[in-house]
Amino acid sequence: MGDVDQLRHTRERYYTSPMSMGKRKRDRQPAMWVTTTDLPTAASHPFYRRLNQLLREHGDFVEAQCADFYAATMGRPGLPPGIYFRLLLIGYFEGIDSERGIAWRAADSLALRDFLGLDLHDVPPDHSTISRTRRLIVVETHRAVFTWVAQCLGHAGLIKGKTIGLDATTLEANAALRSIVRRDTGEGYEDFLTRLAKASGIGTPTRADLARLDRKRKKKGSNDEWTHPRDPDAKITKMKDGRTHLAHKAEHAIDLETGAIVGVTVQGADQGDTTTMQQTLPEAAAQLEAVAAVTDDAVKPIEEVVADKGYHSRTTVHDLETLEIRTYISEPDRGPQSWIDQRAERDAVYANRRRIRGARGKRLLRRRGELLERPCAHLYETGGLRRAHVHGHENVLKRLLVHASAFNLGLWMRRLFGVGTPRALQGRAVVLGALLSALWPRIDEAIVWIWARDASPTPARRTSTGLITWS
Repeated sequence: MGDVDQLRHTRERYYTSPMSMGKRKRDRQPAMWVTTTDLPTAASHPFYRRLNQLLREHGDFVEAQCADFYAATMGRPGLPPGIYFRLLLIGYFEGIDSERGIAWRAADSLALRDFLGLDLHDVPPDHSTISRTRRLIVVETHRAVFTWVAQCLGHAGLIKGKTIGLDATTLEANAALRSIVRRDTGEGYEDFLTRLAKASGIGTPTRADLARLDRKRKKKGSNDEWTHPRDPDAKITKMKDGRTHLAHKAEHAIDLETGAIVGVTVQGADQGDTTTMQQTLPEAAAQLEAVAAVTDDAVKPIEEVVADKGYHSRTTVHDLETLEIRTYISEPDRGPQSWIDQRAERDAVYANRRRIRGARGKRLLRRRGELLERPCAHLYETGGLRRAHVHGHENVLKRLLVHASAFNLGLWMRRLFGVGTPRALQGRAVVLGALLSALWPRIDEAIVWIWARDASPTPARRTSTGLITWS
């Protein structure tokens, strides 16, 4: 047998002969000595590698700012400020809102260990160390670091400052709603209900009696009457999912040209958007002034503000126009309005309406929605985007095909052929409508599959353009 025949015979035997299933070794004896060259290594994430390079180019500003919070000659070694703030960046970019999750993620990923500057034999900080360091460093130092990062972005040309987008979100506070107390007397909620029940004639009220009494009370969750003893800044509010919790309101301003966050404020969750923006816009303007001071005025002051309809009011639009700031604020449908003795407010509202209906206004509002809301960003990153991407098309087709129901088809036939439509024709329309209703699940799956096949969105980038979670 020649070499070619021998090779052919070996390949046929390899691909056609049955193979035995291997077994995983359950009890493995670990090696006593392992050289560092044999340890697993991973290529650093290009985003974190580039971010580390930029941070190192701008010196040791963070260490100098936090030097007063560390003892020089006594105490156990603390968490270095550079690692602490990098851990906060990891929590933001990875979408982790707890210190335990940040510590676990830093210990699990070799790329993040490289970003933190930890060797393979170094133990990453646990959640208690991160929490203690956060309580140790005051808020003013965090604000100074935020300004320094904004100045670094300004040096790199990543802040323009001309067009600012505003948005806010409610963050659930780390406080239980059942622990609230009255501001005037300091008694708890259950004690307060028990006192009301006894005053109404119930000698020994049960939990059912208290629940029945509480159900009939109006304005029982007023922030003017109730507060939390350990988190007085938390306010009773309704979350976006309909639940009632103690929460804070985080509002942020973003440079729409680059996506950089230029201002963040945390305020009461019971305040409206038109009220909280009066604090967020000056904060963003102050940050832009600090960036312009180190970039030779390359950053422009705020000239345009883009926001959703929660920020729209005639007073807000007029005040911004007085400050020579153009507004692109979505206008809610309020119906006919009266403009008696409010000519200036009327002109400002009409000018804003004209701008948001133009091509530039639509483009800016779309850009604001992409940067500030990003409702499907996690779906894009996890691969489960298909259903969400075609959700809008699916709803439109559902609304169209609803008209093919039995009842509407009967109405269409009567309008088309008149009142005297033969009953046989009406019956066929009813049967056709029932058939479409029965086949709708298959039609729905086909529509979703067609749009999912053609959809090719770009994956979301991990940049500072999402909703900020300040925890």
